[in-house]
Amino acid sequence: MKNQELLYVLALQKTEGIGDINAKKLIQFCGSAKAVFEEKPQHLLKIDGVGAYRLKGLRDKKTLQKAEKEIEFIHKNKVKVCSFLEEDYPEHLKHCVDSPILLFQKGKISLKQQRIISIVGTRNITNYGKTFLKRLFSEIAKYNPLIVSGLAYGVDILAHQLAIEHNLQTVAVLAHGLDRVYPTKHQKEAIKMQGNGGLLTDFWSGTNPDRNNFIKRNRIVAGISKATIIIESAEKGGSLITADIANSYNRDVFALPGRITDLYSKGCNNLIKTNKAALLQSGKDLAYLLNWEQTKTKVIQKQLFVELGSNEKILYNYLLKEGKQTLDIIALHNNLPIYKVSSLLLNLELKGVIRPLHGKLFEVI
Repeated sequence: MKNQELLYVLALQKTEGIGDINAKKLIQFCGSAKAVFEEKPQHLLKIDGVGAYRLKGLRDKKTLQKAEKEIEFIHKNKVKVCSFLEEDYPEHLKHCVDSPILLFQKGKISLKQQRIISIVGTRNITNYGKTFLKRLFSEIAKYNPLIVSGLAYGVDILAHQLAIEHNLQTVAVLAHGLDRVYPTKHQKEAIKMQGNGGLLTDFWSGTNPDRNNFIKRNRIVAGISKATIIIESAEKGGSLITADIANSYNRDVFALPGRITDLYSKGCNNLIKTNKAALLQSGKDLAYLLNWEQTKTKVIQKQLFVELGSNEKILYNYLLKEGKQTLDIIALHNNLPIYKVSSLLLNLELKGVIRPLHGKLFEVI
């Protein structure tokens, strides 16, 4: 991204009252972030959800001055900046309505692959959780997944350490800017992972790791991956918020079950009990449910004896050719909105030509 456009995207990101959702609307309406600041307010008021009070901040010249200082930090520290409009923006995040308009990265991060999983949980991980997590990594390492977590104490840092140990790419999503590492105790891991993975955030330099930032950070942890795994959690905790966000994004959620008397199994057991997470017992379970062992089979054209609409035929032929696929991938590759694809898939299921599978997959019968 050129410096001038970056300046205006940063300014828009920092403009009070706008936020990521409205920032995307404004950029898409005007064609660029720079054009947003040059457009007449009465024209911007035509955008759904953008009222006059939200546009006041666009007249604040201090915002552009702050953006100029942030660009200085970006260049000085060789920070990679990725806009939601660019090709290398994380694929899964593109489908999240509240995903950041900008991401700041340090390290060697490659988010092109599909096998991305987020692993989160309590800061007070027990021996039971540690033992399971170590076994999980030994079982899934052969699939070479990318591991996402939050660099926090407990489950998060152990997930990063095990990823480094198994030579897997790992990314820490931070609740602050790239001018620091929090907790400072995890500085060593933060440096190590930058050789195969790295640090990612949507917060500017100088941002403190405040409580609300961790909650905001969780939307990236949940949205950037194919599935979220909760290792251990008390009845209330940040990892349960991440699980809820992942569910809202229509992503798979898995939870490690535990004894009903164990404090740090209560959150996971409740997720399973309320059908907010699938029970996870092994790496083999995860590979099966996420379809990692899928093999391509020869496509054999079937003779259908039911009538299909034009869009139904498109989805049926797509699944016939590609095999098992998730709802969001089907929508993406057929240029159809998710709500419409969901309805079409239900019609195809009722007509007896496709069926739903574990892991929110669909396949031709």
